[in-house]
Parts: sequence; C-alpha cells; structure tokens
Amino acid sequence: MDSTNLWNKCLDIIKDNINNKAYDTWFKPIVPVKYMDNDFTIQVPSQFFYEYLEEQYADLIHAALCRVTGKSLILFYRVIVDNSSTKKGHTILQSEKAGIESDSGRKAVGLNKTPGLIIPKQEWNTNLNSRLTFRNFFEGQSNIFARSIGEAIAQNPGTTSFNPFFIHGGCGFGKTHLCHAIGNKIIELSPDKKVVYISSHLFQVQFTDASRNNTSNDFIHFYQGVDILIVDDIQELAGKEKTQNAYFHIFNHLHLLGKQIILASDKAPVDLQGIEERLISRFKWGVTGELNKPDMELRRKILNNKIKQDGLNISESIVNFIAENVTEHARDLEGIITSLVAHSLVYGKEVDLELAKRVVGKTIKMEENKPITIEKIQDVVSNYFNIDLKEIQSKSRKREIVQARQVTMFLSKKYTDFSYSHIGNLVGRRDHATVLHACRAIQNSIDVDKSVRLAIKDIENLLKR
Repeated sequence: MDSTNLWNKCLDIIKDNINNKAYDTWFKPIVPVKYMDNDFTIQVPSQFFYEYLEEQYADLIHAALCRVTGKSLILFYRVIVDNSSTKKGHTILQSEKAGIESDSGRKAVGLNKTPGLIIPKQEWNTNLNSRLTFRNFFEGQSNIFARSIGEAIAQNPGTTSFNPFFIHGGCGFGKTHLCHAIGNKIIELSPDKKVVYISSHLFQVQFTDASRNNTSNDFIHFYQGVDILIVDDIQELAGKEKTQNAYFHIFNHLHLLGKQIILASDKAPVDLQGIEERLISRFKWGVTGELNKPDMELRRKILNNKIKQDGLNISESIVNFIAENVTEHARDLEGIITSLVAHSLVYGKEVDLELAKRVVGKTIKMEENKPITIEKIQDVVSNYFNIDLKEIQSKSRKREIVQARQVTMFLSKKYTDFSYSHIGNLVGRRDHATVLHACRAIQNSIDVDKSVRLAIKDIENLLKR
C-alpha cells in the first residue's frame, strides 16, 4: 500500500468521526508524502496547522492508521516554512505521541500548546453529584448486574468490552445514581481523566446555542476531547435529528479512540422510538444493563441507611411497613423518612406505626387489594418455613430448603405475570428450566399430598392479608 492509498483509507474513517466543516478545514489540505516500514509522513501547510492537528486530532489520526494497517505507525509531519522571502522550504517534525526524536534531532515536545485549544484542568466541570456514589448505591437482585458492570468500568474505563454501557429502567429505579456513582469512582481512581455527565436535555440546549452562535465545531470538539462521556435520558433526543447527528460523530470519535461511553434511558435500545437506527445499532455494541424495581431487601437497606444518616430511632416494624408498601421508586423511600422526621418535629410526636401509615398514605396510593409481588412471596415463604431468605437464594440442596425454594417459584408463577426466566433470576439466579421443574413438582405434590396442599393454602392466605 502506498502513502496515497493508505491516507485515503484513513480519511474514510476520519470522515465518520468529525463534521464536514472540520474535515474540509483540517484534513483536505493534508498531503501524504511517504509510507515506509513503520514511518508515515504527511505534509501540512504551516506550523500552526501542525500544532492544531497534534492537539485536536493526533489520537484520531493514529487510531485510523492503526485500524488500516493493523500496526502502530510513527507519524511524521512535513511542515512548510518560509526560509526566505523568495524561497520555500520545509522541516520534519514527529508526532508527540511517539516520543522519539525527529530528523532534526529535536524532540517534538511542547508543540501542541497553542493558547485556547486546551481547557485547563482546573476549569473542567464534570457535572457530577459527589453525594451519589457506590457507597450509597446498595446492591440488590434488581440491580446486581448493572451495578457490577458499572464497578468494572470504573476500575478500567474504556479498556473493557463494556463500551458503550447502556443502562435502562423505569423512573426512580436508580439509573441517574448509577451514572454518577461510576463517574465519581473514576475520578477517585483516575483524577487525570476528563469525565463529563450531562442530561440529554442540556446537551440539546448546548447544541442549539452552539448552532445559533455558529460555534458548532467548538461544541463537538469539546465533547470529542473527554475521556468518559455519560449522557442521561438519551430517549429525550428522539426526533432531534441535528443533535443526534452531532452526537453520532462524537460517539464515533470517542469509541474509535477507546474512550468510555455511558448512556441511560427509560427504555432498552430496541424499544427507543425517534432515534436513528445507526445510533441504536451503536448503543448495542457494548453491554446493556437493566435496573428493575428495588426488591424488599434492597428497600430495607435504603431505609436503614437514611435512618442512620439522620440519626433517627425507628423500629424495625415501621421499616418493614414502609418497605412493604412503598415499592415503586427508591427515591420515595428517603422522602418518606424525611416526612416522618418533619411530622415528628412539628407535632412533637414520636415516629410510630400510626404516623407512618398516615405519611405513607399521603405519599402513595394505598390499595385494599395490593398485587402480590415476588418479594412478598419470598418473605412469606421464608417466614412460614422458618428458613432464612439467603438460604432460599443459595445453592443448597437440603430437602427443606429445596422445598421452600420450589414453593416460592410455584407461587411466583401463579400470582405474577413474570416469565420463568425472570422468576428464576430473582430466586437465586436459576434458569427457566429449574423454575418449570419446580412448578410441576409442587403441583404434583399438591395433587397427592394433603400436608403440602394445606401448607400452600396457609401461605396463600398469608399472602392475601
């Protein structure tokens, strides 16, 4: 492959990662000069041109060269300079990325410090909420997968196969908290990383302002310069074609350079409407993590943490009452505790069950016939058989534990609309075949064993209270 063919292949990659104006300004004037062994030389029209390329696009150029050739090349720049008023000459400078001396024996160091092209570290605003960390993002069956992926990314952003990381789940399930937790952990472990968290709404507002002020290039360059980009509520870009196009180029640029991308949405990629197919396909490149409604155990953890934070003394029975009735949103749980404190202070009354019922009743709609959840089934079954919930979730093959586990699966299938796979995932991470076998086994026992039949009836009565 000669230098021209090599450069043309690189330009095909580069075009997909920057806007047309930037491409016309900074890449059309470049002339490929020589490709020999591991050296590749391009000619640029000025020293300033070289400095700007090194600052803004050196990583992109090196990544494109590596993708086309399959190896890491040493990039040289031939810079056209004026040696006299009548004569033109040139000098060869080597890309700072390689860190080896140029033909003239000088290191290409400090040449990318053109004023105004770098945002100083002290001016970098991550937009992260420092209070939202992994320390208060508690693990439960509803979030264990997504949380584990997030922790792995925080340890090694951009180097795992979890790129992009697409988080989805309903309102109040913890998506935003997880996004901030990942970003804060990265900053803690790698303070030099440029992390940016932004909502899609603010991203759209910034892009609109940039378009109005004719600074779209600056907008795109800014986001192409980050190490970790976290975009929340990505579904809000639906129908915003120009903003999606800008994000598409930013996404491609960051992904090509191995920078970490994290997205959050209320829907899975396949269910997004109004988002370009080319973006949706990229959202599926990495890993998708779903957050579900917090389970009973997780709701207790959240409540007890808030109670401990506020230095309160609230009985376990009140905690259980709140956890059993406030099931939709994790943020509602902390709000309930705050309301209890306020009522207690204003009216000079201790936090008792009566006050808790009144506050919860004003916060959520209390229904006479509440739907039976898998969490409730697990709690009732574990209490009925006097077996710890962790034992039911375990791999134990003890007869009494297996029976309690199978009863849990049987009743979960009977009283909820969940699939065998989903039930198995919540009851000790079993597969659908295990749940199917459990349901058949319990039904057979009910048909032939009176004691099992009576036990199931007792448990069902407890579930309906």
